[in-house]
Amino acid sequence: MKFLDLLRLSERQNNSLLCVGLDPDPARFPGHFKNDTNKIFDFCAAMVDATHDLALAFKPQIAYFAAYRAEDQLEKLMAHIRRTAASVPVILDAKRGDIGSTAELYAVEAFERYGADAVTLSPFMGQDSIEPYLKRHNKGAFLLCRTSNPGGADLQAQHLADVLGQPTLFEYLAGLAQGPWNLNGQLGLVVGATYPAEIERVRQLAPTLPLLIPGVGAQGGDAVATIRAGWRGSIDPDGRRNTTAPVIVNSSRAILYASPNDDFAAAARHEAIKTRDVLNAACVAAGH
Repeated sequence: MKFLDLLRLSERQNNSLLCVGLDPDPARFPGHFKNDTNKIFDFCAAMVDATHDLALAFKPQIAYFAAYRAEDQLEKLMAHIRRTAASVPVILDAKRGDIGSTAELYAVEAFERYGADAVTLSPFMGQDSIEPYLKRHNKGAFLLCRTSNPGGADLQAQHLADVLGQPTLFEYLAGLAQGPWNLNGQLGLVVGATYPAEIERVRQLAPTLPLLIPGVGAQGGDAVATIRAGWRGSIDPDGRRNTTAPVIVNSSRAILYASPNDDFAAAARHEAIKTRDVLNAACVAAGH
């Protein structure tokens, strides 16, 4: 199954636009897990078990595993997600950006070693830096476009004076991803929830691409404004959502660390339900 088909299937089955980010920080682990790097899999697996029927996608951030020499735990986690939530796509948040044989090997890492359904990429070395990932036609790739951090504007908001209309760099990239770079319909864009006006601009330029939107929750992004800016579709009288332009709204820390106590899994589920319901209500408002 192609990534976009898997994404749509997961949205229908779980009635969700919520992506649960898996950013394990042992210093913030609850109870007897705290500061134990050997418990990274156990903590993340508990998050998956608590939210697998609520999530549109899972997004493990590779640095949180590699920094603790826990790549083997990430492999184990990916296998656990496949067993527990086979229809929920996994986006490996790696932000790779290189060319040639190095990019080929990063693609092997993401799709063969870890078995991800999609990967995040930094596209600023150009089209040939993303081509190795697109050789696998059933996989997806999300290109950094307008990120949620304040420093993203240092480059992304700069105007390209030699291009007609002087678009910003992120606008130009959105057009490339919607058009000539998207040969097999595999691309999406990363746009931060902290800039809803720019989400709306990206949506104008990339009307069909899936948008991966981090920044809701701990980073302060507004879930309702995010949906209004980026989601496009309609709601049937029976409540069925017909999505024409997908959004994947990520929340990590607000869900993972909803409680520092032994009820951490139940607290994570409660927070995930609350976020999912806010997103769904925003879709209803936007779809009428």
